[in-house]
Amino acid sequence: MRLAQPFILTIVLLATTQASHAQSAYDYPWCAQYTSRGGSGALSCYYATYAQCMATVSGIGGYCIRSPYYGQGPGQARPGRRVYREY
Repeated sequence: MRLAQPFILTIVLLATTQASHAQSAYDYPWCAQYTSRGGSGALSCYYATYAQCMATVSGIGGYCIRSPYYGQGPGQARPGRRVYREY
């Protein structure tokens, strides 16, 4: 009976956990463009507001731009684009 108790507890804990939705760059409207000496920098698109983005890049170099990916995530069609189907 002692072996069954941890097994049952594990099953109950796994059954009660909820699946979480992973966030991606498609979900945020602002990107931080970090500057570097070589001329290219990293692009980090995980900011909900302009102020949040600016607070991140202040002091480390960079600037904030509108995300080129926002609103174009999986399952979202681009406005004004024609969808072609292959039959």
